[in-house]
Amino acid sequence: MNTESALFGSLLDDFFSAYYKRRPVNATFVGMHEFDHLLPDFSAVSVGDTVYEMKELLQRLEEFPEDQLSNIELIDKKLAAGYLRTQIWEFESNHFYKGNPCFYTGEAVFSIISLFLTNYAPVLERVEAAIERMLAIPNFLQQGQVNISQAPQAWIEQSIEECIGAQYFFSQGIDEIIRENNISDPHFTNAANTALEGFVRYKHYLENELSLQANQNYSCGAEAFELMMRYGHFVDLNLDEYVRYAEGQIAEAKMQLDARAKDFSASSSQAALAQLGDIHPKTVQAYYQRFGELWQACRQVAQEKKLLTWPDFPIEYVPQPLWARKAAPYLYFLFYRSPARFQRPAVHMYLVPPIDEKMPLEQQEQLLRAVNESVIKSNHVIHHGSIGHHVQNWHAHRAPSRIGQMAATDCASRLAMFCAGTMAEGWAVYAGDLMSEVGFLTPLEKYAEYQSRRRMSARAVVDIKLHKGDFDLEQAVDYYQLQGGMNAAFARKEAIKNSMFPGAAMMYLFGSDRIKQFRKEMAATLKETFDLSEFHDTFLAYGSVPVELVCKDIKRRMTNA
Repeated sequence: MNTESALFGSLLDDFFSAYYKRRPVNATFVGMHEFDHLLPDFSAVSVGDTVYEMKELLQRLEEFPEDQLSNIELIDKKLAAGYLRTQIWEFESNHFYKGNPCFYTGEAVFSIISLFLTNYAPVLERVEAAIERMLAIPNFLQQGQVNISQAPQAWIEQSIEECIGAQYFFSQGIDEIIRENNISDPHFTNAANTALEGFVRYKHYLENELSLQANQNYSCGAEAFELMMRYGHFVDLNLDEYVRYAEGQIAEAKMQLDARAKDFSASSSQAALAQLGDIHPKTVQAYYQRFGELWQACRQVAQEKKLLTWPDFPIEYVPQPLWARKAAPYLYFLFYRSPARFQRPAVHMYLVPPIDEKMPLEQQEQLLRAVNESVIKSNHVIHHGSIGHHVQNWHAHRAPSRIGQMAATDCASRLAMFCAGTMAEGWAVYAGDLMSEVGFLTPLEKYAEYQSRRRMSARAVVDIKLHKGDFDLEQAVDYYQLQGGMNAAFARKEAIKNSMFPGAAMMYLFGSDRIKQFRKEMAATLKETFDLSEFHDTFLAYGSVPVELVCKDIKRRMTNA
């Protein structure tokens, strides 16, 4: 290692040290557990220190000489600087900690949930960390009250929903954790009651004070959105042109849906897609078994078709834990969370949507139809639990890029670092197209992919137009229903999420399309020497970094070879 690389490694050490110290809940999800007892500090003094620290780190990164750095070090330098730029904007804007009450509810409840999602340490050790965090939750939520004087109405309403979920968790959920683990420490129960009281007060504040100051300011603005594109996704897009492209993709998908409905003896695309609900496991036992069966089938097809190197990365589909079930519908509770980069348990647990045999048969049937064969195969297996996120995460954890190793970790409300998005989500969508390409989907499931494409493209349009100010929230909801084919409730939920996280919805379309485009470029360049498995392994080996940077670096390596 040359001197410059050693010095840059030290600079990255400082970057990560600051990252984990200031974001202790993220650190728990990543697997850096020395911060498990802490919550973030958003007092005025701490925020000022954090912004100063980020600006100082950014200056050091920008001034650092690049002459002797490797290509991966150059990528990490760009990603670290880009992350700091976007974070400085977040801290200085009214879009996050100064304007979104969900920022506090999500961080607080998942600070505790994160400690019990996996058995990364003895339960009593995790209980001790949980006690410290739960005792700190009222003060943390109080910081939210101090920092937020106004907020968009829908964000306030969602934060109230999250308070309801938190109340279920800190009462019934904690009771179930105690029962499951035979915990006898009364301090655990007392701390949970303290956290519960904090959420009760915060909910009262939301309903009776902040709601009186509600606004409709959902847009981050075109300048901030372009900042996220340039220093998060590392692309320079003409946003108006990209909207026209996405609208064209919607029109193409709708045309295919309408034209091919007759192939399934249906008079409309809605009638054809409704047939998917008829194809589902017939019993609860068969339902739980089906996840593992389709996972094995996906792996077998991928290996037979030589799509990529399938890693030994154990995963087990298990029912969502009892302690989570009452709270989960109100929270950002994922079925699949990316495994922690550090201190990962030997087997990763995929938390399957629960169906209880004690439920009335009519309710069981309703749930079996909702989580049908197509949903299990496309969403829970391909996209998340196998060749999509799970395989990509395995490669990311071994990547030479230190940022690429951890950036796609699912945290309290979003990824650990925004720059991971086009790779993490782009690859997962691309994986679905890939498995369709090799015949893993039935004709009806392939047909449903047009509807997925339609929705994904609509998300890109809404993401851009909402944050440029071309749409207000209600127009975004209407657009989702008319052009995305979403029902009213889902459309509203999606639009609200888009408003909170600018640039996150369009990463799916951009990332997946860029991978497909680059594959075509490489196949045309390499001709008979092009190897699909080698292409995928090489692409994934970069880790969770923007696809545009990966494409550019592969081209650079080919040019210099």
